[in-house]
Amino acid sequence: MRIRTVASRILLSLCVSLAAFTATAEVVRVQVDRRQPFAGGHEFGQVGAYESIAGRLHFEVDPEATANECITDLKRAPRNASGKVEFWVDFFLIKPVGPAKGNGRLLYDVHNRGNKLALWTFNDTELTNDPVSAGNGFLFHKGYSLLWTGWNGDVVGDGTGRLLAGLPVAAQEDGSPITGKTYVETSVDEKVYSKSFFGSPWGTPAAYPTVSLDDPTAVLTMRPSRSEPAVEVPRDAWAFARREDSKVIPDPTSLYVKDGLKPGWLYDLVYTARDPRVSGLGLAGLRDAISFFRYAEKDNPMRDAIDRAYIFGISQSGRVCHHFLYEGLNRDVADRCVFDGALIHVPGGGKLTFNYRFGMATAYGVCHRGNLYGSEYFPFTPGVQADPVTGKTGDSLARLRAKGEIPKIMFVQTSTEYWSRAASLLHTDVEGKKDLTLDPNVRVYLIAGTQHLGAGSGNGICQNPRNPVKHRGPVLRALLTALDGWVTKGEEPPASRYPRIDDGTLVSLPEFQKQFPKIPDTNLPQDYYRPLRLERGPRWESERIATIVPPKVGPAYQTLIPAVDRDGNELAGIRLPDIAVPLATYMGWNLRAEQYGAGGVLSDLDGSCLEFPKTAADRRKSGDPRASVQERYPSRDVYLSKYAQAIKQLQKDRLLLDADAALMLEQAAERDYWSK
Repeated sequence: MRIRTVASRILLSLCVSLAAFTATAEVVRVQVDRRQPFAGGHEFGQVGAYESIAGRLHFEVDPEATANECITDLKRAPRNASGKVEFWVDFFLIKPVGPAKGNGRLLYDVHNRGNKLALWTFNDTELTNDPVSAGNGFLFHKGYSLLWTGWNGDVVGDGTGRLLAGLPVAAQEDGSPITGKTYVETSVDEKVYSKSFFGSPWGTPAAYPTVSLDDPTAVLTMRPSRSEPAVEVPRDAWAFARREDSKVIPDPTSLYVKDGLKPGWLYDLVYTARDPRVSGLGLAGLRDAISFFRYAEKDNPMRDAIDRAYIFGISQSGRVCHHFLYEGLNRDVADRCVFDGALIHVPGGGKLTFNYRFGMATAYGVCHRGNLYGSEYFPFTPGVQADPVTGKTGDSLARLRAKGEIPKIMFVQTSTEYWSRAASLLHTDVEGKKDLTLDPNVRVYLIAGTQHLGAGSGNGICQNPRNPVKHRGPVLRALLTALDGWVTKGEEPPASRYPRIDDGTLVSLPEFQKQFPKIPDTNLPQDYYRPLRLERGPRWESERIATIVPPKVGPAYQTLIPAVDRDGNELAGIRLPDIAVPLATYMGWNLRAEQYGAGGVLSDLDGSCLEFPKTAADRRKSGDPRASVQERYPSRDVYLSKYAQAIKQLQKDRLLLDADAALMLEQAAERDYWSK
């Protein structure tokens, strides 16, 4: 009871002080809804106890300011009496009770569809949007403060604590609604009769509704794959609706097909939508939130406690990081640095598809699906590159380079990103003919032989068992440590480790197919993701408004994939002990099983694991060309000795911390392939 009373007094005091908040940057009001001890008041060494603060940040931005000129449709947003555009975002801050006891670092975790991922990643906690556990305590023993804010106007509340953003809707000059053609692709893995435009597993996105349930201009087509011709579905055979308990209910953001949606098929819907959000304001809010907590003198709970700020994101959130830098937003409205460093995990070669009219952050492309969303677009590389097909030149960091400041950046990929997310375009030319020189402030790492988020289980919709290798926490803990040393002390981080054309570790699909061992009952990919050049019309470049919907398809960019050894394990990158001293072939790719449609096609973001035969007799019986476990490692001691050597090398290279090394060795010791 006493703790609650003290917490309530602290909350009341903070709310009173913030009520008179004076604008710093473009945050004009801080609304605190909850402030409480974190992790039960546990103390983390010299840093001491932590607390969490949750609430909303309220913004007013100047639509005429140069710092905001990249925000699509900002000048069409409603303005208040001061001529500013208002919006709000949720925030969640975990900080030392005594901020000065921290390490002076703010780690900003870009939420993924409203979900918090940093503690799940670095501290091995459960995945939750209401964190109360410190997990292994890694970030807190180091003294980090953690911040999350809403940025994605697509996300709506579903009771799970997702972070939200209240973004304004753009309108015509006379106040009338903006309408326009937009495009949605729908694909399912089992037969259903309806599906929301951006439904599971993407949470609860606020898709753009049709202007009319009876829109006669709306067109639906279907095809088994993008390379096949489209077949138009008659207008009386589908509707804007959802099916629930055999009832068809009108719904402006769902597609209903009378005969059912075929598993694996692609359904392309073009319709007229209305009320586009000013989605790019989410990025401006991200910028201004960090600026407030770094620099504000008044009513800032982190005042004078932040020396450095790092941005971190996984998958979609990783693309947010790259896109934020691409838009040149890493200087605030007072021209001060926002982030000193970026740790960008599994973004592939993509950025975002939402800072344009009717854009949706949820949309992205992979080999089979989403090819027309254009989540991978030129320029790809954080350095100068050219496109001989379009004649364009570009640099994804050009806007920041013009301002004379490039933060320290680490791109971290798994094998899946090379197969399914065009990761090679980060460091090769668009024809896949030569390696490009990385900016000195950029590092690129491949975690060899791993899948998108790691630690897969079962087969899911795939032909092969999914890849079980755990990589996210151990590698990212080491790289965050290196990033901090790079930023604060000028210590060079581990050298980039990624497959290259010049040394033969980055290859074409035919070359890969020749290299991969002929494992019994194992099919090989016949294709992988190569993003398309898309033409959206004359207003696209200047206004980010598409007039060709869906876009006109041009030639694909040439991507490449990692080369493998005689076991099928990848040669280049950070080779964790499970890859360097393998018990299986670990891949970043998998193929769809026939019963889920599009059988044999590359699965979206899944990897594979094909175990080695246990004994020589097993190998001979199955006809497997790979040496058996016992032929490689005659005893457990031999295996553990080699495993320990691989761990020591990663420690020496600063790619594995001591605590993770000890845990890996302990887990390896529990494996038994030698008992009879």
